[in-house]
Amino acid sequence: MTKVELIQKIAEDNQLNYKDAERVVNAVFNEIGEALERGDRVELRGFGAFSVKARAARLGRNPRSGETVAVPEKRVLRFKTGKGLQNRLNQEDE
Repeated sequence: MTKVELIQKIAEDNQLNYKDAERVVNAVFNEIGEALERGDRVELRGFGAFSVKARAARLGRNPRSGETVAVPEKRVLRFKTGKGLQNRLNQEDE
């Protein structure tokens, strides 16, 4: 599902016009992004939790040349599925 498809689905399901649904989706995504930039954890009950982890600087290897290269420290996004979503993904066919 793309962002446009998400906006269309929200608009249809909630009798909103496209522009209003787009503002809602953008506001939610922007707030999640800002919270993650601050280093906060974002938890959506039943769906999952987003968090930012720091990866320390290290020495890596260029696979093509075999040369050792310095890999700088960076922050990476982590997502852990919530119990509700995990259960929905693993439902057995009835």
